[in-house]
Amino acid sequence: MTTWTAPEAHRVPEPKTGDERRMLQGWLDWHRQTLLSKCAGLTAEQLRTASVEPSNLTLLGLVRHMAEVERGWFRQFAAGDRDLPSLYSSPENRDGEFDDVAEADAEADFAAFHDELKLADAAVADLPLESERPGRQGPISLRWVYQHMIEEYARHNGHADLLRERIDGVTGD
Repeated sequence: MTTWTAPEAHRVPEPKTGDERRMLQGWLDWHRQTLLSKCAGLTAEQLRTASVEPSNLTLLGLVRHMAEVERGWFRQFAAGDRDLPSLYSSPENRDGEFDDVAEADAEADFAAFHDELKLADAAVADLPLESERPGRQGPISLRWVYQHMIEEYARHNGHADLLRERIDGVTGD
């Protein structure tokens, strides 16, 4: 029986010039691939390895969380697909993406992450950065969503770096 391992990531350097949309998308893509690079070569079991007690934070949980966040901000919020269900969480288990990894299918979760990236990009491809939706404290633009997502990945990529180092000592950018 072959053991599934997370595939290599394909990071493309972020753009150094171009219009704002190209720059935002480039940085977002770089951070998406950075998360995947922190997982590359690890088995499903390693991806489910928690950092240290009492935390339940895992690399697989981060991948699942970011799939959920991509869906939430780009498809549900910015594109207005409010009826789209969550991938892993529910009203009864708001942190299902983190909590329910012990028996999770890592290969399927990685496929779902990749699908969400494509669907998220397609959902907002024709929306201008100035496009706004009502938020809890006032309107939120697609520009803000891109910036928030870059920040979200940057924060969680720091977590992923520490998790990976704890699993097998690998560090990197």
